[in-house]
Amino acid sequence: MLNVPLATVDATDRAVLAIGTDYTPGTVLSAHVHRRAQFLYGISGLMEVETDDGAWVIPPYSGVWIPAGKRHRVVMCGVSTRSLYLEPALEVRDNGQCQALVVSPLLHHLLLASADVPARYDEQGRDGHLVHLIVHELRKATCLPLFAPLPREPRLAALCRDFLAAPGIGQPADAWAEALHCSPRTFSRLFRQHTGLSFGEWRQQACLLAAVTRLAAGTPVTRVALELGYESPSAFSSMFQRRLGCAPSTYLMKDDRG
Repeated sequence: MLNVPLATVDATDRAVLAIGTDYTPGTVLSAHVHRRAQFLYGISGLMEVETDDGAWVIPPYSGVWIPAGKRHRVVMCGVSTRSLYLEPALEVRDNGQCQALVVSPLLHHLLLASADVPARYDEQGRDGHLVHLIVHELRKATCLPLFAPLPREPRLAALCRDFLAAPGIGQPADAWAEALHCSPRTFSRLFRQHTGLSFGEWRQQACLLAAVTRLAAGTPVTRVALELGYESPSAFSSMFQRRLGCAPSTYLMKDDRG
C-alpha cells in the first residue's frame, strides 16, 4: 500500500500491515501514538525521532522500532518511508524501548516489495510469506548507537534539549552543575541516575546524533568537526569510527541496495 492512512486499514485482520509514504522535506509529524508497534524505515533522506525516552537520528539504510503505544514525534528530512505496523501481541523486538536498527540489503529489498502488499493479503500465499520473512529479519536486526536518552527530571531535561539543539563536545559538566545549583559531584550522580550514562558519554552521543544529521545534509567532515568543537577533524573521525565502525566520509555513501 502506498500513501494510505493507517486509520483506514488499522482494523484489518492481519498481524502486520505494510504502508509506504512519501514526505516533502521538513515534514513534521507531531507527537502521536499507534495502537500497533511500528517499524519506520526511510529509503531516502533522514529522520529525527523523539520520544519521552530520548532522541534518535535515523540515517538512510537504518530504521527505528517504535513499541505500541509509545508517543513519538518525527521530523522528515526528504524521506520516503516503508512502515510496518505490527499487532502488539506479535513478539518481534523489545516492546518497551525504541531502537535504531540496521537494515540489511535483504531487509531493504523486502521492505521495498512490501509496498505492493494489500491490507488483506493472503497469509498462505506469496505476500504472507514475504511478510513472515520481513518479521524474521526484523528480529535479527542489530541496533545502532544513535540514541541520547532524555531524563524525566524537568530542569535536567531542559538542559539536555538545549544541548541537542546546539551541541558542543567541549561543553563542561561544571556549567550544567552551576545551572542546577548543585556541586559537580552531585550533578554527576544525578545525571547518571536519570540517563544511565555519564555526562561525558551522553555528550558524545548527542554530538554523534548531530554529526550524522549534518553529514546527511552534505556538510563537509571538517566543518562538522569544527562546529561540534572537536580539536581536529582527525579527532572527530576517530570518535566516529570507534562508535559507528566506519569513517564519517563513507558512512552515508550509497551501497549496493540500489
